[in-house]
Amino acid sequence: MFDYETLKLIWWLLVGVLLIGFAIADGYDLGSAGLLTILGKNDTERRIVINAVAPHWDGNQVWLITGAGAIFAAWPTVYATAFNGFYWALLLVLFCLMLRPLSFEYRAKVEDHQKKWCDLGLVLSGLIPALIFGVAFGNLFQGYGFNLDNTMRLSYTGSFFDLLNPFALLCGVVSISMIMMQGAAWLNLRTSGVVEQRAAHVARILAAVVFVTFALGGAWVTQLPGYEIVGAIDANAAANPLNKTVEFGAIGAWMNNFQTYPLMILAPALAFIGSVGVMLLSKKSAALTFVSSSLCQAGVIATAGLSLFPFILPSSSNPNVSLTVWDGSSSELTLGIMTIVAGIFVPIVFAYTIWCFYKMWGKVDSAHIETNTHSLY
Repeated sequence: MFDYETLKLIWWLLVGVLLIGFAIADGYDLGSAGLLTILGKNDTERRIVINAVAPHWDGNQVWLITGAGAIFAAWPTVYATAFNGFYWALLLVLFCLMLRPLSFEYRAKVEDHQKKWCDLGLVLSGLIPALIFGVAFGNLFQGYGFNLDNTMRLSYTGSFFDLLNPFALLCGVVSISMIMMQGAAWLNLRTSGVVEQRAAHVARILAAVVFVTFALGGAWVTQLPGYEIVGAIDANAAANPLNKTVEFGAIGAWMNNFQTYPLMILAPALAFIGSVGVMLLSKKSAALTFVSSSLCQAGVIATAGLSLFPFILPSSSNPNVSLTVWDGSSSELTLGIMTIVAGIFVPIVFAYTIWCFYKMWGKVDSAHIETNTHSLY
C-alpha cells in the first residue's frame, strides 16, 4: 500500500477536503441563516429563505462531524490539544449548532409574535460559528499557548480572550463574509422574486468584502513572524512532537512554501477569481455565481493550509512542540485502515448527496410557501 509518509500527506489532504466541503455545503446553510433578517423582510420571505436550505441543512452538517471525527482519528494529539485550548470557543459553537435545529423546528410551531426569537436564534447560529472558525484559523498563524512536557502531558497557558487579537478578528471577518456570500449565492440560485434579487445584491457586496479583507490578511501574513523546522525530519518515523527543533520569529516565514513551490499561488488566485466572479456574474447566472463562491471558499482555505504546511497547530509557548503533519498523526496502521474505509465510503456519501440534491432540486417562491402552509417550516 502507501508508506507512512504518504499516508500522512493523504490525510492532510483529506482533512483539507473535508474543511472545504464544510465551507461549501454547510457554509450556505450558515450563510442563509445569518442573512435571514436581511433577505427576508416579512414572514413569507423568511420562510422562503428557510425552506431553500431545509431539505439539506442537517445532511450538510455531517461535513463538520466527519471533519471532527477525521481529526480525532488521524491527528489525535492535535484533537486533544485543540479541544483543550478552544474549550469555551468550541462550546459556544456547539451551543449555536444546537440552537439552529431548535429554531428551525419550533419556528413553524410557535405563535407569530414568538417567531422573532427563532429568527434571532437562526441568525446567531449562522454568524457566531463563522466568526469563531475564522478566529481559530487566524490564531494558527500566531501560535497557541500550549506546551508538552517530556512525558507528552499537555499544559495550556492561553485564555479565550487571547484568541481575540486583531489579526485573528480580521480572519474572522474574512470567514463571516465568505460564509455569508456562500449563503447569498445559494439563495440567489434556489429562490425567486424579491428574495433572489436581494440575495444577488448582497452576494456582490460580500464578495467585495471577501476580496478586500482576504488581500489585507495576506499582506498582514507577510509581516508576521513565522515558524520553520530546522534540520532534517524523518517523515516515516513514529510520530513524536518532541523530536524536532523549530525556529520562530522570521518575518514572512509563512510565505516560504509559496517561494519553494510557485504553483501554490493558484490557491489565493482562485480565492480572488472566485470573489470577482460573484461580483460579475450575480446578475447574469445564479449557477455560475454559486460555483464562483464555492471556488472562493476552496481558495481561501487552501491558501491557509498551504501557508501553514507542515504545521497543524503551532505553539507560541514552546515552538519545538508545535504539532505538524509529520509528528501529530496516528500510527501507520490506523492511517492505513482509515484510508481503506474512506476509499469505500466517501464515494458512497458523495453519490447519496448528489442524489438528494437531484431529487429535491427546485426554486422556492412565495406561491409555493403560501400553498403549503402546514408542510413547510
